[in-house]
Amino acid sequence: MVTDADGPLTGSDAYYPGAGARPHPGPASANLPAAIRDAIVAHARAEAPNEGCGIVVGDKPAAGGGAARRWVPVRNAAQSPVRYSIHPQDLLRLTIETDDADEVFWAIVHSHVASPARPSPTDLRESHYPDSLYILVSLSPAEAEHGTGDPSIRAWRIVDGGIHEVALSIDG
Repeated sequence: MVTDADGPLTGSDAYYPGAGARPHPGPASANLPAAIRDAIVAHARAEAPNEGCGIVVGDKPAAGGGAARRWVPVRNAAQSPVRYSIHPQDLLRLTIETDDADEVFWAIVHSHVASPARPSPTDLRESHYPDSLYILVSLSPAEAEHGTGDPSIRAWRIVDGGIHEVALSIDG
């Protein structure tokens, strides 16, 4: 049985990991430029039916108050509708580029084609950048934003096995 501070979890809440008793590591909120959000959503749609992925590059880590500067789409080596893996060549190239430019991985991004924009147990196991945000886009019509019908896009910090939502505001 999966539980949290309020008791047993049921339905989809039992599937998705949460924070447990861990305190939120911050930041409580982050700003994403609308142009970057639009590019992320366009890439997710273009990669469907597979999950799309990429990196938001920033001036310093989101956890340290950094700002998002640019979006870099990368190849999903898994080429799967249920899993993503940033292609190793793309990851190496981007790691060197950002290091040389004194930039950082501000957010790791991927899409879910048929499920909520929440980290799955697999996403938790595969999270290797605790200072970065994890931004997820859901292309599921059932998860679309009320009023606009746009894909749901949400941000998270994954730290020490805990998953903490970060309020994402879109600027511009």
